Amino acid sequence: MIWLGIETSNAPLSIAVVKDGQVLIEIVQNLKLTHSVTVMPTIQELLEKVNLKPSDIDGIAVSEGPGSYTGLRIGVTVAKTIAWSLKKPVVGVSSLKVLAANAQLFNGIICSLFDARRQNVYAASYTENLSETVIEEQHISIDELLEKLKEMSKPVMFVGLDVAIFKEKIVECLGELAYFAPTSLQLPRASKLIELVQNEPLPSVEEIHSFVPKYHRIAQAEAEWIKEQKRGNQ
Repeated sequence: MIWLGIETSNAPLSIAVVKDGQVLIEIVQNLKLTHSVTVMPTIQELLEKVNLKPSDIDGIAVSEGPGSYTGLRIGVTVAKTIAWSLKKPVVGVSSLKVLAANAQLFNGIICSLFDARRQNVYAASYTENLSETVIEEQHISIDELLEKLKEMSKPVMFVGLDVAIFKEKIVECLGELAYFAPTSLQLPRASKLIELVQNEPLPSVEEIHSFVPKYHRIAQAEAEWIKEQKRGNQ
């Protein structure tokens, strides 16, 4: 089975093509280029390099969130468009779990996170090999997240580019229990995305229409609009 993986949940971009469990080609970049401009040309380039046509693809895996609103919309839209045109299934995967998969052999708790601004994060935590979710993915303050992790009294591996923003606070709270993934593991990989879904039952092609990103928080503009509406109704 040939999988196409698309990871655009935040600034980094990763695209991969995997055949029967073997990575044929993958690109991982952190150039902060606009995904709307780079995703389709990158997919086309990778398929050409491995001598495949779009019609050879059997399934598409895409990060479904949380993360950047724009990044998620672009990735999901591209995945749905390709899937529908080819009449192939599309499967969504938590972008936090994809990132955590980089450290899945760590003997302890794995915590992946993205900065959500104002001392908040999108985060989730898992046990070794991602066998159990100990903190469900959510929008949470960094202080509350660290308190939850501290209560577990276990070593914690933090994964993600945005971990650096909170490193001082993490060390202050967890001390020697805090571990940090090396820089080579801080970027999400589309091959890991595929690895997480390739043995799962495939959804029907009809389910493409109802597939949407999981933001875990409404956009700031929408929040402000709701606030204004409430004021106007008072």
